[in-house]
Amino acid sequence: MKRIGLIVQALVISVFICCAGAHEKQHEQEKNAFEPTAGAGHLDTATFAAGCFWCVEAQFQQLHGVDTVISGYTGGHVKNPTYKEVCTGNTGHAEAVNIIFDPDTISFDELVEAFFIAHDPTQKNRQGNDVGTQYRSAIFYHNLQQQQKANYYIKRLDAEKAYAKPIVTEVKPYGAFYVAEDYHQNYFNLNRSEGYCQFVIAPKLEKFEKVFKKKLKNK
Repeated sequence: MKRIGLIVQALVISVFICCAGAHEKQHEQEKNAFEPTAGAGHLDTATFAAGCFWCVEAQFQQLHGVDTVISGYTGGHVKNPTYKEVCTGNTGHAEAVNIIFDPDTISFDELVEAFFIAHDPTQKNRQGNDVGTQYRSAIFYHNLQQQQKANYYIKRLDAEKAYAKPIVTEVKPYGAFYVAEDYHQNYFNLNRSEGYCQFVIAPKLEKFEKVFKKKLKNK
């Protein structure tokens, strides 16, 4: 992981220079499509899918410059999907996060760096024991610049053989993003004692924080 982090950091610098297995809850609530904040004030939005959104949310919440992380569903064909529906793998949606960030404090490039550290982008339609298309790796770009950078990093990481296997991360245009049910939001911080949080999220978060210790909030 440290080697991968160093490779991605080097690529970020070069760009600047040259240019759930989770338990189902009852009473699922209807969701509304989320409108990104890109262009609103000084904030911007990045949208990533990297396995269970509980894990990804917890990781990106730690980064200085990240204002808000919202868990939801995107990339599929079903309107207002419920968690139960997404878990079937038949909606086409991925569990994803909208990351609202201050580009003056943390760049999209740095978020992409964190994305490739936060999960294994060579696992197709799964992350560890979480299996299904809803757990696929994907970057949903909001503009041409994000698309170009996402493709650039994937190409370079593969060329550098940063991973033992080729990256399978999808790069797709951002579409409708449906905010997940309330109990999914800020999940780790509100449910630290639960088994999934202790045995799956906490170890990932610990490794993530070691790599980005200089970029963490309140550090």
